[in-house]
Amino acid sequence: MDWGTELWDQFEVLERHTQWGLDLLDKYVKFVKERAEVEQAYAKQLRSLVKKYLPKRPTKDDPEVKFSQQQSFVQLLQEVNDFAGQRELVAESLGIRVCLELAKYSQEMKQERKMHFQEGRRAQQQLENGFKQLETSKRKFERDCREAEKAAHTAERLDQDINATKADVEKAKQQAHLRNHMAEESKNEYAAQLQRFNRDQAHFYFSQMPQIFDKLQDMDERRATRLGAGYGLLSEAELQVVPIIGKCLEGMKVAAESVDAKNDSQVLIELHKSGFARPGDLEFEDFSQVMSRVPSDSSLGTPDGRPELRAASSRSRPKRWPFGKKNKTVVTEDFSHLPPEQQRKRLQQQLEERNRELQKEEDQREALKKMKDVYEKTPQMGDPASLEPRIAETLGNIERLKLEVQKYEAWLAEAESRVLSNRGDSLSRHSRPPDPPATAPPDSSSSSNSGSQDNKESSEEPPSEEGQDTPIYTEFDEDFEEPASPIGQCVAIYHFEGSSEGTISMSEGEDLSLMEEDKGDGWTRVRRKQGGEGYVPTSYLQVTLN
Repeated sequence: MDWGTELWDQFEVLERHTQWGLDLLDKYVKFVKERAEVEQAYAKQLRSLVKKYLPKRPTKDDPEVKFSQQQSFVQLLQEVNDFAGQRELVAESLGIRVCLELAKYSQEMKQERKMHFQEGRRAQQQLENGFKQLETSKRKFERDCREAEKAAHTAERLDQDINATKADVEKAKQQAHLRNHMAEESKNEYAAQLQRFNRDQAHFYFSQMPQIFDKLQDMDERRATRLGAGYGLLSEAELQVVPIIGKCLEGMKVAAESVDAKNDSQVLIELHKSGFARPGDLEFEDFSQVMSRVPSDSSLGTPDGRPELRAASSRSRPKRWPFGKKNKTVVTEDFSHLPPEQQRKRLQQQLEERNRELQKEEDQREALKKMKDVYEKTPQMGDPASLEPRIAETLGNIERLKLEVQKYEAWLAEAESRVLSNRGDSLSRHSRPPDPPATAPPDSSSSSNSGSQDNKESSEEPPSEEGQDTPIYTEFDEDFEEPASPIGQCVAIYHFEGSSEGTISMSEGEDLSLMEEDKGDGWTRVRRKQGGEGYVPTSYLQVTLN
């Protein structure tokens, strides 16, 4: 079924329908355009939101970035930013593939529709003109017939009138004959015009207009098909970004699962552990001694009175730094203004940076030497003397970096000894359990008595700022004659020099056997594969229990 056959007389209906179809196409283009604007605004707001909450400081200068919570939050923001990028892709796809292309297609359809209807109106106008010509020839034929009949009656009347002259009769007959001839010509013209109009009318209704209507039908069906495809582009634009959006959502899920509370606690310890020894017990200040002294009558003051003792005791009292107000520190090159543990870490970082720079300069020196050798063998490639300034500059940098490496190594060794000394002082004061075993290990009584005597003597001395060469762990004198089976395995994360009594050295990455877990004092007993047992810092190990 086609429009040319079934709707041959519905010209105005087809005109309204095709116009409605084009209006619907334009309406959909406008809808998609506004939808793309919504997506663009949404993406822009998401990007602004991400920018607002992203860290302002560089990553390397921000200590908070070491926490898994902060890392997960930054990763979450990055995934939201990627999600915003996908929304921008949707808006771009809708703007190009739907708005621009369908708007252009709509203009083409309007031009084609206009051409078809202009052709139909021209055909209608031609048929109307033919009908007007037919009506004109018909009226002329009718008028000539009446005139001929009238002239015939006049001639017959004069012919029967006895008073009429022969000339009048002849004139009337000639007039009647002329009118008959004119009527006959009008008849022939009318017949020819009628035959021509019928032929044009049949061509109009059975050929010309059906062809135009069929073209309009084809145009409208193509428009409807293209509009349906445009509807599909709306979902296709979304489906294209679904995999990436899925990855963004999966990344958000991974970021949420990456929060490690235990690790963050350890990071906080690593960032802010000072390495200072815990403050010792406060001494008893006996103010009753002054009561046993009787002042003389001639004394003008109380030189041994309580105010002076109180002042003296306050002057000799050590500063309890954890609860005091911190003074403003001056930054030094060896980071001595920092707590011992933080100083060690900063020096380690600086040493690693200097070693990397040194390796880079040495590689550059080797490259320059090779280039100089090539220039000497093939002078046309370059002048060897032109490389001398660069080689000299590289050698100067190497010497400077070697001196800096030596300097930082010395500072680092000093800082590590300071950390171990402070840690040993703290362990010697706080590592003993409240309830010792009933039976002491062999040869432990003497060491216990001497240790108590040493502690008593050390309690009377004010604490010094620099670490002394005292044993790190006072209970490292235990005998290891009976070998025990390992309770786990561990890997050395850092290098450790076991220079104090009871400790053992280990290299970074070395596999060790775990003999005894950390009892809360920060030390773990391990056994090396090549033999030997001893204590190492727990924070230097990565432990796996059996």
